Amino acid sequence: MQGQSQQQAYDRGITIFSPDGRLYQVEYAREAVKRGTASIGIRTDDGVVLAVDKRIRSPLMERTSVEKIHKADDHIGIASAGHVADARQLIDFARRQAQVNQLRYGEPIGVETLTKAVTDHIQQYTQVGGARPFGVALIIGGIEDGEPRLYETDPSGTPYEWQALAVGADRGDIEDYLEANYSDDLSLDEGVDLALEALASVNDGGLTPEGIGLATVSVGDDGFGQLSDDEIESRLEAAGVLADEADEDDEDDEE
Repeated sequence: MQGQSQQQAYDRGITIFSPDGRLYQVEYAREAVKRGTASIGIRTDDGVVLAVDKRIRSPLMERTSVEKIHKADDHIGIASAGHVADARQLIDFARRQAQVNQLRYGEPIGVETLTKAVTDHIQQYTQVGGARPFGVALIIGGIEDGEPRLYETDPSGTPYEWQALAVGADRGDIEDYLEANYSDDLSLDEGVDLALEALASVNDGGLTPEGIGLATVSVGDDGFGQLSDDEIESRLEAAGVLADEADEDDEDDEE
């Protein structure tokens, strides 16, 4: 009984390590990320692909209000998984950092520099009383010195660089699929197909354009760009993961 009460004390204290070196609130923030719908990032030779599951929980909801992919700068995109309000705060912080760098130095901010600025900000909320960690993970992808870069931010404030990754629900299963199918010489179009196939691997019945968000950050002059529903539908059909209309009707009936 005494041991349980001690654990609860460490549980409540964001600034206190438990005897085994754990910060329980940071671990709970990671659990909040797992409850969010999946987001995927893939780095290719031509750029970075960001794909997200924008699951709409009600036909009454305005689809455009569900934002999981954001433009941080012309050369950087960010996808999120976890607590939406926390993601919005970090996206705003990232955009301000990008603008400050442009005004101060007259050049676009580096992807690594931006990621570390964001994770430094996140880390402060793991050691300050009266606050809580951010319950969100971000995938930050962009172009730096002509090279694609892809990073993950963790609720602990740790940055990781990846070739391909997933955050949110079904992370383990999606990353297993990516590990089995990713290669270093993917083109941007092949990266888009791989991202959609990875999302489809954990969604029975295929994917719908309305439930998917897709963006690319290319090495060329195009930079960051989001695909429209029509473009996503054609991509899904080409990849063979477009949901049948009959399946969509069944899902609507179940809801």
